[in-house]
Amino acid sequence: MATPEPIARLISHVILDLDGTLLNTDCVVSQVLKPFLVKNGKKWDSKKAHKLVGKTPYEAAAVCNIKALPGANRLIKHLKSNGVPAALASNSPGSNIEAKISCHQGWKESFSEIVGGDEVEKGKPSPDMCCSWKSCRNACIAVPSVPKRTAEFSSADEVINSLLDVRPEKWGLRPFSDWIDDTLPIEPWFIGGPVIKGFGRGSKVLGIPTANLPAENFSDVLSEHTSGVYFGWAGLSTQGIYKMVMSIGWNPYFDNTEKTIEPWLLHDFGEDFYGEELRLIIVGYIRPEANFPSLESLIERIHEDARIAEKALNLPLYAKYTDSPYLRNSLKEDNSANGNQSVIDSK
Repeated sequence: MATPEPIARLISHVILDLDGTLLNTDCVVSQVLKPFLVKNGKKWDSKKAHKLVGKTPYEAAAVCNIKALPGANRLIKHLKSNGVPAALASNSPGSNIEAKISCHQGWKESFSEIVGGDEVEKGKPSPDMCCSWKSCRNACIAVPSVPKRTAEFSSADEVINSLLDVRPEKWGLRPFSDWIDDTLPIEPWFIGGPVIKGFGRGSKVLGIPTANLPAENFSDVLSEHTSGVYFGWAGLSTQGIYKMVMSIGWNPYFDNTEKTIEPWLLHDFGEDFYGEELRLIIVGYIRPEANFPSLESLIERIHEDARIAEKALNLPLYAKYTDSPYLRNSLKEDNSANGNQSVIDSK
């Protein structure tokens, strides 16, 4: 991974937001609103849901299954282990903050100070909350929780896609040491379903045939995982196990209106396999979703992602997942009977 250009301003302490930055409370709000609307005869519109998130008075403080967003635990542990003082600032009342973070081991002890909205005269976006700790002189990294609205954060010193993309060395802090061959190992996650027809641009426009999955079946998964380029292993029920690189997100070059999952199996197939059961294990992260100035530059970057994934998946750290029962149990008996090596394309 290339070393990012350092930003002149050095950071001595960090103040973190909670909802939508460290915790996936946006997902909980949607889970509450959707059944409520349906129960009252209203139609749930996922396209408009993001306009409500962050504006509802509902507090999910008592819910202990609010998951940490990707990169949150990693960042908190990194700051603490490197002696960087960190504070937590949230518009939520202090008691709600306490309830939300109590289910995440080590979080409370990692913050030098926790400031709630009921402790200041004006909550965010007023600077009062941040000025209550250290100095008002600061730099801001924005992590928009609402998709496709990064332009609204132009006053921030940096706008990133998720906490996975934080580069502490840009701010004079010690860098993360967990990147391996331009990839970031992540806690594996599993999805599967029948292969469906997508937009038709993978093969025709990009020359890159993707095996699309029905995104509506994975709304919870899509809300838990940030958009970006990932990689891992794919199991096709009648053919075998293959390396794959995968895009999750809004495909800004094509300006999608829905978040999609588009895996590219790194193998030359002789024919389509629509309707076949596809299972994926996502084991690593490569980069955030990005727009590109031209179709050619987009295609070039996709092929570079594939080269990174193909090389990384040979590492024992990632290769071990080919033995996962989740993949192997999906293979047809007549296929798996040929032996492990014959159904794995690991070239």
